[in-house]
Amino acid sequence: MTLPAVPMSVAPEQQPAAPPEPSGRAADLALRVAGGVVAVWAGVLVAVLDLLYATWAWEVVKGRPGGAGKALTGTALALGGIAAVVALTVLVSEFANRAVGTRWAAALAALPWFVVIVAGGFRTVEGDLALGGDNVLGLGLIVAGAITFAVLGFRQLVVPPPVR
Repeated sequence: MTLPAVPMSVAPEQQPAAPPEPSGRAADLALRVAGGVVAVWAGVLVAVLDLLYATWAWEVVKGRPGGAGKALTGTALALGGIAAVVALTVLVSEFANRAVGTRWAAALAALPWFVVIVAGGFRTVEGDLALGGDNVLGLGLIVAGAITFAVLGFRQLVVPPPVR
């Protein structure tokens, strides 16, 4: 015994879009390269702001007298700083992804961020140190930024790119 065939509608095949004009491709490439350069500098700027905030906030906490006020101030500065680092990292990573349009675009902002953060841990010739080992707040900001870049980079690699 045979079953009756189920009627199926067949959607007409889409005609492939015409390839873009050469001038359109050149403009698109130029905008993507410019977006990549902006993403690299944004990563550097975010790292410098992270280091400045971590150093300032740690000095504020160290300068306060002990007790509940010091703990409350330190907690507030830490939570605010970590939230700011995560927000800035997400913004820079998403900008890089949208501006460049590739899966590895998050690395354009993450690599200079890591380089500046590592450089902040070394003493200058004058003896200045942007991020010392006793700066617990700075270490928390580094961990928050690194984890956020790692998660966003992984997400951009795993999720299939949108069809353009």
